[in-house]
Amino acid sequence: MTDRFDTVAIVDWSATNGPSPARPSPDAIWIGTATAAGTEARYFRTRAEAEAHLSALIDREIAAARRLLIGFDFPMGYPAGFAARLTGQPDPRALWRWLADHIRDEGNRNNRFDVAAAINARLGPGPFWGRPASLPLPHLPERKTVDYPALGLPERRAVEHAIPRAQPVWKLFTTGSVGSQALMGLPMIHRLSQRAGVSVWPFDSAPTAPVLLAEVYPSLLAPLVLQQEGIKDRAQVLLLARALHTLSGQGRLAPLLSDIPDSREEGWILGAGHDATLMDAAREKAR
Repeated sequence: MTDRFDTVAIVDWSATNGPSPARPSPDAIWIGTATAAGTEARYFRTRAEAEAHLSALIDREIAAARRLLIGFDFPMGYPAGFAARLTGQPDPRALWRWLADHIRDEGNRNNRFDVAAAINARLGPGPFWGRPASLPLPHLPERKTVDYPALGLPERRAVEHAIPRAQPVWKLFTTGSVGSQALMGLPMIHRLSQRAGVSVWPFDSAPTAPVLLAEVYPSLLAPLVLQQEGIKDRAQVLLLARALHTLSGQGRLAPLLSDIPDSREEGWILGAGHDATLMDAAREKAR
């Protein structure tokens, strides 16, 4: 595996229902990009616009024979057993494909709560929870009432035990509802992963393709992010893109890509357990 990337892009995703404000705002989609020439952050009002930008970025980097790492701040896998229960295959790619077939996202308005409720009705009760009180979905509880041992599914992935402050993938509403971001992000991962030259870490055994997609957790840099001015989402995608690009340029990214447990079903967060390394690289670049 090579850990050298010419370009690093970090995506702060959003599951918001409806376009984000025209004026750059928090809790929307931000993409920070780092190259040898510097960094930039871009704001997107819809998921479709952001995906089109990423597709164009992939095309451009491959055409220029540059390697590209794209990090997404949502889970790329679910706790062990879920993919097989839902799709009949213990393969996260089958789950991505299933979600791409069932999630609807038109004009940035989506059916994620309905899809989660349908899954709960099929597997239930649970595993998903969290919704607006105004939505009449009896199979999707407003609050966590799921008995995960009885359901036969873990509440958390292994990496969420390694990073306890990371929220479980089943939570769909209110602060830290990464579950909604996953439901709205994994269909895109399915589509991007079908493109020539794209591999997905850590699910591909030897990801040496020109483009590597990975899960990230910008909150690993929270102490530095809090010191930045302006919109938090913008600051954290820039800091993490800079940190990973710096490590790549120094030939120090390999441990982050290889020092992980067997995670071919659940996935893993790039940089988990390497907080200090990321913080040092971000500080070095920020000076």
